[in-house]
Amino acid sequence: MNQIRLLLVEDHEIVRAGLRALLGARPDLEVVGEAASGEEAADLAGQLQPDVVLMDVSLPGISGADATRRILEDVSQANVLALSVHEEEAYFFQMFQAGACGYVPKRAAPHILFTAIRSAARGEVFLHPLVAESLMHSCLGPERRGDGHGAYDGLTPRQRQVLTLIAEGLSLTEISESLDISVDTVRHHRANIEKRLGLNGSVDLVKYALRKGIVELDEAH
Repeated sequence: MNQIRLLLVEDHEIVRAGLRALLGARPDLEVVGEAASGEEAADLAGQLQPDVVLMDVSLPGISGADATRRILEDVSQANVLALSVHEEEAYFFQMFQAGACGYVPKRAAPHILFTAIRSAARGEVFLHPLVAESLMHSCLGPERRGDGHGAYDGLTPRQRQVLTLIAEGLSLTEISESLDISVDTVRHHRANIEKRLGLNGSVDLVKYALRKGIVELDEAH
């Protein structure tokens, strides 16, 4: 059995110890490192090359979202799963826009956390039901109806941006400059988009975007 290598990012030592004990008891999970701040997390991720980073949202120094951006720029194979006491949608969007692939409230049952970690290791999007419900209501609101009318099949906000720009004919470098992220991070998002949608290559992505009405024919070059 291939173990999933985890980096824990949590500033409260007691909580971190509890997570370490909980996760360490699972045969397919291995805690390879721990960090108490966003800066420490970014440094350790580069050294340890974890499969999944379990990221607290509120951290001393740089935020969990900023730490996520740094990690995904340097560790292309890593996936970040947010674990937070915050359940307001503003926090969800901050983490997803930074590139996180899932969000789990700290009050979730342990088996939900295990499932989320395994999903993240596969590069899949995971949303706790509470988060999914909140995001659904938000996306159905009138202020958000201009983003493709639910056409994105569960992609994160950042993945939606990347997909739209790919469909509009931008290169990876141009997308990187447009979104102020590295080319490797763009490649990471593109790979996750293709996996999520069951597609392969730019042609398939453009066809999908046209079919779903994400872009019009004159926008896709």
